[in-house]
Amino acid sequence: MFPFEIERIYLDEKAENDWVTQSVLKNLSDLPVERVTDKRALIKKFLSLSDPIGIGKKNLLITPFYGKRLKPCPGTSSHICCGYHVVNTITNCPMDCSYCVLQGYLNNPFLTLYSNWEDLFQEIESFLSSHPQSFLRLGTGELSDSLALDTVFPISPILIPFFAQRNNAVLELKTKSAEVDHLLHLDHRKKTIISWSLNPTQIIEGEEARTASLGNRIAAAQKCQESGYPLSFHFDPIIFHQGWEKGYQETIVSLFKKIDSKGIVWISLGGFRYPPQLKAIAQERFPDTKIFLGELFPGRDGKFRYLKEIRVEMYQKMIGWLRDVDPSLFIYLCMESKEVWERVFGWAPSNNHHLNQLFEERLKGFATSTQSRVPPFSKGGWGGIK
Repeated sequence: MFPFEIERIYLDEKAENDWVTQSVLKNLSDLPVERVTDKRALIKKFLSLSDPIGIGKKNLLITPFYGKRLKPCPGTSSHICCGYHVVNTITNCPMDCSYCVLQGYLNNPFLTLYSNWEDLFQEIESFLSSHPQSFLRLGTGELSDSLALDTVFPISPILIPFFAQRNNAVLELKTKSAEVDHLLHLDHRKKTIISWSLNPTQIIEGEEARTASLGNRIAAAQKCQESGYPLSFHFDPIIFHQGWEKGYQETIVSLFKKIDSKGIVWISLGGFRYPPQLKAIAQERFPDTKIFLGELFPGRDGKFRYLKEIRVEMYQKMIGWLRDVDPSLFIYLCMESKEVWERVFGWAPSNNHHLNQLFEERLKGFATSTQSRVPPFSKGGWGGIK
């Protein structure tokens, strides 16, 4: 079951007859349900509580969403962006990472599941049809963890078969969960990439509450790889702390003892960064957090970041450890400037479009592969680590 507790369901009266709603009410039949006629008044009431973020994670709001739910990744100004598109199926997350930007971003504290899925499917279908010559990357992990509410409502098991039938797109599911058994039997046709955010155990235990352990994340990734899913990993945020080199190097070693590097589509690197309003919120909610102890200064986009020299050093060392495993790994930087790319790799994409083209080339190789499953894990490890 999920490592969090939902205490109450708030049901928008406009969502009462949707099939999504009926599915959730059946799965959570033991929870109290409160009908809501004015969700804005309800949200305003919760925002006045002492810890609306923490309390909101224990309350599920089911409501329709009538705006656009497929949007370009917001990226950041003056930095190279990869052209990723975000599918908003839910907002907010039951996990509770101290550095989570959603704490200062969302104006609705509830775990929110949107009930009008027919509209979402039509929006995705229209978007893909309008770009027939492109190979598009879409994902659900921007405003929540992709797998966090699958035990409440089967979001991923519905999306995976949908994308399996599409020829010009892949779905990426980003998670810190280890609950993947419900995905292993699905006919994904390699059109879904399952992705894990990784950090050293010290950071997971100190800063990533209600998430799976590093070992459990890697074990879940191994299960998915053995079921033929392409994988990706995100070392983001990389957090500068005492002993960071040892921690991240050991994390990489642990990863490639279980995972075949040839089944990894990409790996991203991103230094810890945050908008100015996050610090006060995070320090109040997590008084023992150590994430703000580094040398963090405002950048051109207004976000606080480590000094450029620190970021470049971290990226260079991380890439060195990863290349020691497999020189052919596709590694990219998230939300970094062209200058940082050039200092880290010795080159940089000329623009956002160029980086997106590199992703398309990488994906087409995986999509056309005739190998449906990778070999089971063999003694001694994969990827050159013994």
